[in-house]
Amino acid sequence: MNMGRIPSGIPGLDELIEGGIPRGFMVALVGEPGTGKTAMSIQFISKGLLEGDKAIYVTTEESRESIISQSKRFGVDLKPYIDDGKLVVIDALMGEYGDLWSLKELDVDELISIIIEAKKYLGPGHARLVIDSMSAFWLEKPVMARKYSYQVKRVLSKWGFTILATSQYAVTTQLGFGFGIEHVADGVIRLRKSVVKGVLKRFLVIEKMRQTNHDQHVFEVEIVDGLGVRIAGPVKASRWDLALPPDVVARIIESGFDKLEYEG
Repeated sequence: MNMGRIPSGIPGLDELIEGGIPRGFMVALVGEPGTGKTAMSIQFISKGLLEGDKAIYVTTEESRESIISQSKRFGVDLKPYIDDGKLVVIDALMGEYGDLWSLKELDVDELISIIIEAKKYLGPGHARLVIDSMSAFWLEKPVMARKYSYQVKRVLSKWGFTILATSQYAVTTQLGFGFGIEHVADGVIRLRKSVVKGVLKRFLVIEKMRQTNHDQHVFEVEIVDGLGVRIAGPVKASRWDLALPPDVVARIIESGFDKLEYEG
């Protein structure tokens, strides 16, 4: 299907999803802490700004200043875009009163409301939106994950956004902090990490991307100063594959797991 796609800003990713993220999609970026979710989110926003898009970044687990500081390590200074009215960073961690773009409570209705106000401030046209992370809104009531995700997608899809929403992943149980966003999202990119031969490695698999013939292999990713996250290349099957969620393992098998070389 011929449809508009936007560049992700992550080197090596667009080639795996037919040239980019379909415009207007909501993509879930799911993974453990330390797998690169925030770095990829910053890259996604930064690429949009360089392409002339307006952008909104909601941060629930780091301060606005931390996001701006990290962007500089990846070669982009977000501060001038904020000053020029092209970017709004909504700080849901600090919740400072008197700050126009701070979320006082982790409430989905308030989240949607402030995002809409930020979009009105930025003006009409396509905009990129990052919510980092969505799981912060259902930590105390994970059963609401699907409802909240649907609510965000349904309302904000009318405002011209392409959305990247991160979601945490429990290290100890290997379960998502509330199932639901994966079902609602148009695309799901899952990140994992594992110690391989004494070295910490990070991996990525594209579980779902609607209207897209996406690659189904597992890829190693690297976080590089001055660049951010990049796709390093496909990996051979190994024991860490068995630590992935069952649905992911099933997809790997469907994509040719039995034909890959096994590394002990």
